[in-house]
Amino acid sequence: MAKTDPHDPGVETARGRSEEAGDAARSPIKVGKGKVRFGTASWTDPTMTAPGVFYPKGASTAEERLRFYASQFPVVEVDATYYVLPNKRTAQSWVERTPKDFVFDIKAHALMTGQPTEVTRLPKAVQEELPGELKAKRRIYRKDMPVELLDAVYKQFREALEPLIEASKLGAVFVQFPKWVFPSNEARELILETWQRLDLPIAVEFRHGSWFNEKNAERTVKFLQDNKIPYVAVDEPQGFKSSVPPVVIPTNDELAVFRFHGRNKDNWEKKDIPPSERFRYLYDEDELADWTPKIASVARLTKETHVVYNNCFSNYGTTNAREAALLLAQMQA
Repeated sequence: MAKTDPHDPGVETARGRSEEAGDAARSPIKVGKGKVRFGTASWTDPTMTAPGVFYPKGASTAEERLRFYASQFPVVEVDATYYVLPNKRTAQSWVERTPKDFVFDIKAHALMTGQPTEVTRLPKAVQEELPGELKAKRRIYRKDMPVELLDAVYKQFREALEPLIEASKLGAVFVQFPKWVFPSNEARELILETWQRLDLPIAVEFRHGSWFNEKNAERTVKFLQDNKIPYVAVDEPQGFKSSVPPVVIPTNDELAVFRFHGRNKDNWEKKDIPPSERFRYLYDEDELADWTPKIASVARLTKETHVVYNNCFSNYGTTNAREAALLLAQMQA
């Protein structure tokens, strides 16, 4: 994208807009009997931690950055757990570095959603128990894993989150299915299995539009509502075979989730680019405003609503989270 693109205007323009938005996102916003938290899907992206982008001068360690982020927003999404299983010590440090009412949403590990993982990123104990032919592979899939080793993956994931659970700082585990997972009994069973194995609140995001096409939409909604599983409503580039439409459906009265991926069509399906490039897009105010009544309509029916900006290139996500929070606050005034 060229710098003249209004959706990629650079750090300074985004900072100016962020300052105008003020601190509406700093605390949850009350909507009816529920509350809405705004935040981003990262606090550690290299384009975000670069000097002078989002963090103040001197906030150069992991602890300082998280403490600062948590002073600006009441929720964050942890994506690193998709690649590497979390560990308890790290989760405990998150608890200690954030205010009492701060909440973490945790991305499910790749193996839990049918996506491949690199063998070298698995815990050593799991690697050592892999059959010889799997040890030799660079990447393996869930279907390849012996049942007892898959059990061990779920067990470690669950146990690592105990500090967050005990501190009431776990929002939900985000279970995001890849674009090759289509509506089927097998896929629905995988959702329920992951939920049961984890025994934690989950929220489900699909990455293929067929879940909401004319043939499958009603069944998808009924499945989620019958099982009271929160659906992750998404905003993402449209026009691709995999594009998920911006469907807004309350499926659980405890939690609703909105995730904003940006609308960077040029990079959406590009291979071998950093996530920050795929989501490199700054929403304009009209695009954010279109979502405000939709967020409010769900929030009125739900105890907690999380609005997460995944356009974490530079300060774009933090800027949009602040702007969207201000729009919702103004609507409630």
